Amino acid sequence: MSVMELLGAWSWGAGGWAVVGLAIAMAYIVFGIAGFGTALVAGPILILFMPLSKIVPLLVLLDFVAAFGNLLPSRRDVAKPELLRLLPCMAVGCTLGVIFLLNLKSDLLLLLMGLFISAYAVYSLWVKVRPAQLSAAWAVPMGTVGGLFGALFGSGGFLYAIYLNSRLPKEAARATQSALISCSTVVRLGLFVIAGVYAELPLLMLALCLLPAMALGLWIGRRLTMKLSREAFVRLVTWLVLASGVALIVRYFST
Repeated sequence: MSVMELLGAWSWGAGGWAVVGLAIAMAYIVFGIAGFGTALVAGPILILFMPLSKIVPLLVLLDFVAAFGNLLPSRRDVAKPELLRLLPCMAVGCTLGVIFLLNLKSDLLLLLMGLFISAYAVYSLWVKVRPAQLSAAWAVPMGTVGGLFGALFGSGGFLYAIYLNSRLPKEAARATQSALISCSTVVRLGLFVIAGVYAELPLLMLALCLLPAMALGLWIGRRLTMKLSREAFVRLVTWLVLASGVALIVRYFST
């Protein structure tokens, strides 16, 4: 059986494959810089080719590889008390998110994703004041909602970042966030396996075919962090994310 036969439903033609590959590369450039955000960048493009219920499991597979690559160099800086505080809440949120993802109608998920990424972009662009010091009690809502968003939309990392950056030094916050996203990826991966999502061989083959684009994006992202302002780059990407979110909302109401 050929690779194209194994890919099954993903017969988009050369142009479609180029767009999908570019979307994945762009998403992992952002991941290499910010440590999260793959679904925020790739989701609005990939949803033109496949349902959200396939996009999130696909990105979870790719994130599984990418997140552990980010974690290994900085694992000594991980703040274990904060990690252990967030993990149970994140697991609960992930479970709820997977249930919603696999049971909600695709058109409703399209609207919810558009609203989600638009709200995230507006927050990132216009809310300048970040909490100086959050209480440890905030681990419960931040961890739970972050897990919910991570499973439902593929990106809850920004909530972990808000919480951790208010409580830890920069390097410890980044390392702990990488560890948390790695754990979140494992939890979501396990939940999708239990739900039978990865029983579809074409989805696994698609993830395998997109690994080179993911690796290229990570390589570019890590080198950009040495040459460009992280804040300026993330701000530019956030404007693009906002435009994508608005486009998804318009698409929902025009169908």
